[in-house]
Amino acid sequence: MSLLVVGSVALDSVETPFGKADEVLGGSANYFSASASHQTPVQLVGVVGSDYPVEKLEPLKARGVDFAGLEKAEGESFRWRGRYRHDLNSAETLETRLGVFSHFKPKLPEQFVNADFVFLANIDPRLQLDVLRQVKKPRLVACDTMNFWIESRRADLLELLKHVDLITLNDGEARQLTEKANLVHAARWILERGPRTVLIKKGEHGAFMFTKDTVFFAPAYPLESVFDPTGAGDSFAGGFMGYLARTGDLSEANLRRAVIVGSAMGSFVVEGFSITRLLEVTRSDIEKRVAEFHRLVTFDQALT
Repeated sequence: MSLLVVGSVALDSVETPFGKADEVLGGSANYFSASASHQTPVQLVGVVGSDYPVEKLEPLKARGVDFAGLEKAEGESFRWRGRYRHDLNSAETLETRLGVFSHFKPKLPEQFVNADFVFLANIDPRLQLDVLRQVKKPRLVACDTMNFWIESRRADLLELLKHVDLITLNDGEARQLTEKANLVHAARWILERGPRTVLIKKGEHGAFMFTKDTVFFAPAYPLESVFDPTGAGDSFAGGFMGYLARTGDLSEANLRRAVIVGSAMGSFVVEGFSITRLLEVTRSDIEKRVAEFHRLVTFDQALT
């Protein structure tokens, strides 16, 4: 089934305790697509400036990412420069230059409007709502957000919640949005406002999935080496949505499997800079890591 992502296509410059990378592929749509394309073809909508090295997108095209919705505008591309210290859970933003992304108004090509699965990556909720007016009858719509939109576009974000099936956000954003310290209370608050499913990401501490009647927790994969956490959340979302689009199964059991696939993809991306590792891993690598997740959480229920 078709999978559409609308988000940023950027160039990142990142420094961590383990090295640095300059002007590498970044942005939510790139990370999402690099992850999801292991499961299903992806339709991407975004914008780049006249200076963007579009040849760097060729590996993604080869993986089945359709860039028919990538607008090329006159001006500078979106750039982000950041640094991670030994606490790899949070980045220090050194510079953000939005460039043409500041005027981005998503326009879906005609062949994209019938997408079955839609992921609205981290952009202005007004633009996310505009995308929803362009798609016809998606089976599942998911969105992401961040603290900036929670603070500056709260009313629009609350309106968006009425129209999506699922939201992904980190624990800090969940608390900020709901003004609830407890994540269970925060998830219930969000569920009452529209989404049927809430995914709360906790970085190196795993992820929760909440529905009206259930709670599921997936631990983070225990890695020996983490080079660059940038894009881990978008890669998680890509694995999750890609698996759902490939299987077409929205049952509770399959949503849980999708969380594990998303967690596996998030664990791969942090092993290198940019989307490098996501381009290297194979289906066999993914299946092996999903199996390792299964062993990680399986235990004998019988008590002696």
